[in-house]
Amino acid sequence: MSPSDLPFVTVIIPALNEEKYIAGCLTDILDGTYPHERLEVLVVDGESDDRTAQIVQSFTARHALVRLLRNPARVVPHAMNLGIREARGELIVRMDAHARYKPDYLRQLVQWMQRLGADNVGGVLITRPGSDTPQAGAVAAIMSHPLGVGPSLHRVGAAEPIETDTVPFGCYRRQVFTRIGGFDERFVRNQDDELNGRLKLAGGRIYLIPEIRIDFITRESLGKMAHMLYQYGYFKPLVALKLGRPATVRQLAPPIFTAAVLGLPLLFWTIPWTVYLWAAAIGAHGAISLGVSARQSRKRSWRLFPYLACGFPLAHLAYGAGYLRGILDFVILRRHVRPGAPEIPLSR
Repeated sequence: MSPSDLPFVTVIIPALNEEKYIAGCLTDILDGTYPHERLEVLVVDGESDDRTAQIVQSFTARHALVRLLRNPARVVPHAMNLGIREARGELIVRMDAHARYKPDYLRQLVQWMQRLGADNVGGVLITRPGSDTPQAGAVAAIMSHPLGVGPSLHRVGAAEPIETDTVPFGCYRRQVFTRIGGFDERFVRNQDDELNGRLKLAGGRIYLIPEIRIDFITRESLGKMAHMLYQYGYFKPLVALKLGRPATVRQLAPPIFTAAVLGLPLLFWTIPWTVYLWAAAIGAHGAISLGVSARQSRKRSWRLFPYLACGFPLAHLAYGAGYLRGILDFVILRRHVRPGAPEIPLSR
């Protein structure tokens, strides 16, 4: 297929304090096989406190297809909506600065989009440690194991292309945003889940393509991982509330476990037998976590074991605590009816 036959693609990269990674991301795109004459790259910077904007400007000075946009709201959904309004492409691809991409990444997305007649296609996240430390290695292991993230196909992989509910980042037809609207700016996390949920309700088709792989660089520490998962859990009830469908059992497991761990001790004095239920929950979770931690350490390195043994319970408790607070804020206090995004501290 000649370049003139390929669709024009707009890549949108939301960025905030990505000076360590933005140059690598842009280099991957520019060194890729997709023709530059059929491509534009919009980096939407959330007023970064570091050198992100200056690094992007060094690319804009040398490559006319790269543009820098300003995002005063500093959150991803606002960045995406800004980029969509500026985009000239028939296809709109969200890419993350915190990731690395193969040379044929964009070409593969376009080919599969055309082959399947899909509304959105995406690949599988291959988690990479954020640094060369045992703790960072443990975070990468947790975020790619079913015990840490559940059976999320875009994290644990699939055997063949499969229609699914959501994919990381995504390659969308421009008409999608005309048909269902843009990103809901209340969702400073989980914005892809919410948008793709609306797309599915409107009859859209979303496909995960396992041969398309994204090297995603995870957080460097268990604390940063927990902060991120708390945020993801927090917005899940709002996704379910907006889409009018209940959460899956997989999504409910961490908040149920967290509620049991934190709530059952309040009943010990009035309902003494609850101490046995609490001990059973802790013991079963601990045994499973230790078993999985041992197997992962044997495969990777035993230096990871203490971080894995602590990290799996921490991941579940962080996500569960965020989910429970989300129920309080969105279901009970109805904060979602007010304009603007809920105020919770965000992580990079």
